[in-house]
Amino acid sequence: MTNGILLALIAYASYSGSDAVVKSLGGQLTIFEIGFFITLFAGFFLFFTRPAGERWRDFWRTKRPWAVQARAWAGIASGVLSVYAFTTIPLAESYALIFLAPLCVTILSTVILKEKVGPWRWLVVAGFAGVMLVVRPGFRELNLGHLAAFGVAFLAATSVILMRSLAQQEKRTTMLGVLVGCGLLFNGIGAAATAFTVPSGKQLLWLAMAGAFTAGGQFLQLLAMKYAPANRVAPTHYSQIAWAVILGALFFQEYPDGLSLVGLAVVGGAGLLTMVREEARLGTVRWNPFSRTRL
Repeated sequence: MTNGILLALIAYASYSGSDAVVKSLGGQLTIFEIGFFITLFAGFFLFFTRPAGERWRDFWRTKRPWAVQARAWAGIASGVLSVYAFTTIPLAESYALIFLAPLCVTILSTVILKEKVGPWRWLVVAGFAGVMLVVRPGFRELNLGHLAAFGVAFLAATSVILMRSLAQQEKRTTMLGVLVGCGLLFNGIGAAATAFTVPSGKQLLWLAMAGAFTAGGQFLQLLAMKYAPANRVAPTHYSQIAWAVILGALFFQEYPDGLSLVGLAVVGGAGLLTMVREEARLGTVRWNPFSRTRL
């Protein structure tokens, strides 16, 4: 189990590395161009992670094509919005808003899946209070980057709900193949329709690194599930809060104040306590909003 938790921690560190690279490219390339190349490189590396018994050439064979497409486009929109958020607001604020996904999952579970939600599970609402401490609307200027980050949280929750309904019916190659294919198409059209510039060699290297970080995170996260149950792996997602603070301070001179740090702690604590309660009540975590749903 220890190996699985360690792999998950490395996976989320890898995701954070990708997000930091995206932030560093802000202002140099359009969000569509960044999205296109990262999806391209991530897809290249993920090509070598095909599960045994599945074939990439059959990825388009789906049992529920509309649901698969909906999940893919939710992930694509989430990816575009996340690039915009990371390149316009501090990493810590981006992650704080994106970590509203558990609250969105709880709400969507009651509305769409008709699940019964006990009072303890609504503890994720406390996470919203933590976000308010970080962002502090009314006390500091908010911009479209904050709205984009909240959009990522909502779309990530939508993807989780769709993935839960598809998990037992569709292959992993189908889920990833459709996501990568649609992502390349959408971002390619967006890049061509906007101010496309040919990336320099250095920029291509950074884009390839971001793609490798993303693919590595996907692979390590799946590998972690082999060594530890999901309810042990899920809490490691909150390690990204620490990475947001560390990477923001080291590379972007973003230094959260004391109130923001308290808010980030509340966000993480609310999510962790909710999962502990779910495990005590059910023996497992029924909902897992911690899978990366974007490339």
